[in-house]
Amino acid sequence: MTAHSKTAEPAVSLFSKTQTQSMSLNRILSERDAVSQAREAKTARLRELRLEKEADEIAAAAALAALPKRAGKR
Repeated sequence: MTAHSKTAEPAVSLFSKTQTQSMSLNRILSERDAVSQAREAKTARLRELRLEKEADEIAAAAALAALPKRAGKR
């Protein structure tokens, strides 16, 4: 039994190290995905705001162009 324990220790140690590395990698990938999703959401929100602002500016310019022109004083 003692011989079995001595051969099992390096395997258990290696398994623990591999498992820890795997968990660290999963955490890193999860954080990266969260940052990416947050960036995409912010980009989409900013795009919507920009398009809304541009539409308002176009509507304001069209309304201004539709106003009757004033005759100048002489």
